[in-house]
Amino acid sequence: MLPTAVNTTFAFLDVARLAESWDNVAIATRRLEAGSEIRTGERTFTLSHTVLEGHRFAVDGIPQGYPLLSWGLPFGVALRDIDRGEYLCNEKMLAALAMRYVDFTLPAAPNFRDQFARYELDEKRVHCGEQVPRYAETRCFAGFARPGNRGVGTRNFIAVLGTTSRTASLARAIADRFKDAQFPNLDGVVAIAHTEGGGETVPNNLDFTLRTLAGFMVHSNIGAVLAVDLGTEVITNAMLRDFMRENGYPLDDVAHRFISVGGDFASALAQGESIVRGWLEPVNACQRAPHSLAHLKVSLQCGGSDAFSGVSGNPLAGWISREVIRYGGSANLAETDELIGAEPYVLHNVRDLATAREFLRLVDRFETWAGWHGHSAEGNPSGGNLYRGLYNIAVKSIGAARKKAPDVRLDYAIEYGAPMREHGFYFMDSPGNDLESIAGQVASGCNIILFTTGNGSITNFPFVPTIKIMTNTNRFNLLSRDMDVNAGRYLDGVSMDQLGAEAFDYTVKVASGMKSIGEKAGHSQVQLWREWRQRDKQRLAQLQSRPQPNGEPIALRPGATNNLGPLHFKALPARDGVAADQIGLIVPTSLCSGQIAQIIAARLNASPRPNGVSRYVALAHTEGCGNSRGESETLYVRTMVGYLRHPTVRHGLLLEHGCEKTHNDEIRHYLADHAVDPSSYGWASIQMDGGIDKVVARVANWFETQAARSEAKTVDAGLGQLRLGLTSVGAVPAETAQAFALIARAIATAGGTVVIPANATLLNENAFTGELFMTSTIPPSLAYGQIFTRPGLHVMETQTDHYIETLTGVGATGVDIILAHVERALQAHPMIPVLQVASANSAAMKDIDFTLGTGTAIELAKQLLSQVLAVASREYTPKALTQGNTDFQITRGWFGVSL
Repeated sequence: MLPTAVNTTFAFLDVARLAESWDNVAIATRRLEAGSEIRTGERTFTLSHTVLEGHRFAVDGIPQGYPLLSWGLPFGVALRDIDRGEYLCNEKMLAALAMRYVDFTLPAAPNFRDQFARYELDEKRVHCGEQVPRYAETRCFAGFARPGNRGVGTRNFIAVLGTTSRTASLARAIADRFKDAQFPNLDGVVAIAHTEGGGETVPNNLDFTLRTLAGFMVHSNIGAVLAVDLGTEVITNAMLRDFMRENGYPLDDVAHRFISVGGDFASALAQGESIVRGWLEPVNACQRAPHSLAHLKVSLQCGGSDAFSGVSGNPLAGWISREVIRYGGSANLAETDELIGAEPYVLHNVRDLATAREFLRLVDRFETWAGWHGHSAEGNPSGGNLYRGLYNIAVKSIGAARKKAPDVRLDYAIEYGAPMREHGFYFMDSPGNDLESIAGQVASGCNIILFTTGNGSITNFPFVPTIKIMTNTNRFNLLSRDMDVNAGRYLDGVSMDQLGAEAFDYTVKVASGMKSIGEKAGHSQVQLWREWRQRDKQRLAQLQSRPQPNGEPIALRPGATNNLGPLHFKALPARDGVAADQIGLIVPTSLCSGQIAQIIAARLNASPRPNGVSRYVALAHTEGCGNSRGESETLYVRTMVGYLRHPTVRHGLLLEHGCEKTHNDEIRHYLADHAVDPSSYGWASIQMDGGIDKVVARVANWFETQAARSEAKTVDAGLGQLRLGLTSVGAVPAETAQAFALIARAIATAGGTVVIPANATLLNENAFTGELFMTSTIPPSLAYGQIFTRPGLHVMETQTDHYIETLTGVGATGVDIILAHVERALQAHPMIPVLQVASANSAAMKDIDFTLGTGTAIELAKQLLSQVLAVASREYTPKALTQGNTDFQITRGWFGVSL
């Protein structure tokens, strides 16, 4: 039975579009209420349910078992006869809308199922055609000519590259020294900081990482580059340099230095600053000059896609890239999993059979890698994609492929980050994660980025300008201060040729130095294709069926409860008891809102802080979008909620980008399911709140309002109220290991809590385990990032040996402080103080908080605990935290993979 009609009749073209004239489903260009009548030609039909903007309804009757068509390609099969005017929904869409608290009645059941017909190459029918003809005339842009084979840059930057994640914070600190540098021909000094290579074992993505870093170093937009490592990582400067020499990268054609940090952070910072300062004048001496558009290499990207991406935004990007190719330039289409289902379109015109085979090989390999982790490309569409009308990967892929104009030929299929050495149209293997994909395209040589978005993605890259193309006018008007081009004008009646010519002129101006909207906003991000944990499928079933930690504290071996004496610290009242600090916390729900969160925190920290709040922290990270669901997402949400509910958090707010997989509504559901009132926290959305400027002001105002109710008190607390993380990297002397055990015993038996990560080398020391545990086999009692609910001694599960990922997981459990025994000073945590101690002294130990002397285990334990309590009383701040030598990174677990 149909809902009561709203007595509204619309002409079809006023409220909907067909992607192609022969499609049997239409896309609503505005919200249409249930009962609305749609008039097309001589026919009028009634909508069965409310249809959101970007969602689809049937324009013809579709019999059971028949395909649903968009762009003439199938994306689903009717589960029953579907009448004209019926809202189309699959199971995934109904679940996504239910998660969003929509204000209308949803259908009781889906009326179609997804269809993913595997593409089979018919080699006899492959169309090997010609590339679009090149223009006879030459058109130019003003760019920076580079020596050798480095091409022509659209920008002129000095880059500071952290070779692995272990020097990411140092790279940021060096670049930050030059944030106010003003030179007419120098666009700035930028940090290239990323998440890879920070573990103890060789990563599965070693080649991808080396290839990407190599491409960054010789990029045409880079005038000089400083690469910084520790010299002890699994990926080092020496490896990178050798890789570049062996693979023909023109390293000698760019000013560069490789340095390894041998001493303390301050000395390394001074050395890096000195090197970069010496490049300022020489790099500034390079000036723009006219060069052929044949030197343009265009990255074709999309993020926060909606149903109109394939109708307006992506075809516009395809129009622009077609022009670039006709002037002799190149274009790069990526995001492998977002082309699965669109193979017939991509291969409609291909250079040769070998290229077609290579394209399909890369697609098959991507699907295989996802399968090793128990996933498939079907998990790609994000929560934002679904909400904005992209029902599944098939309909998303069909639209994404439109960034290649129909008559443009696919010339090459290349590996992630591989150089684009010839002119033409490229496909590059990459995940659908926007930032990970962009990094590969930039490494391939792309010097300008065309980024289509339907929701309003604010993505920008540090040294390559990004032109953001909005797919629809309503969203463009909402986010006009963050978008460059309104492709929604095509839906409003402007021809694609007119819109394309205007956007192409804009692209040439940006390539010639005019700042894009994102560059004016002054934020950017880098993310490489993250490591995947499995090399095959052999361990998948075993890992999926492994016992889960039960949350119960681990029983201690009988022994003296506390040989360290009565000890106290000055605590602060917290939500549930006391804590070592009280802060304001911004939790980004995805990587794309991370830097905006940091901008807000910096603004709040620059203002006078009220009583009761010592500082504001933003936990920028790389997750929440473009990664797989299942256990990986559960782990991620659990970790972020662990920080939101952390005892040291006085006021917490969640900041979503607006189009990510893990959005605010999903966090609200998680909190409600765990008996936590969502109204206890603040909520904000970059896209839905109207863009960067508006959301920054809104969030700052929310914290200022909360802070007005804050006040500072100090209470006396004992070991029973202390929550301590214990970890170690490298060998731990026997007396020190026993001292750590005595501290753990004293706190746990007093009623406090100690959390030890399973990868801590302390657990390999008999002096530690023999003092504490009744057995040498110690199964984890907490999952990664799991909040402990019962005090005592806990071991937290770890899936990697990445030090920062370990600290991130331990911090989420609820500890106030982390005590770490290290062999040299390492990065620390931006929110949880990490007290780094060592048993030896060296040049690399100047940043150590405390160097242990000789003595008995009890004497060492008393010394260490005294330092811990000084931190807990806010009388001492660990060095790494004061220096800003911190990082934050959530593990993807055993099954996480980029999609």
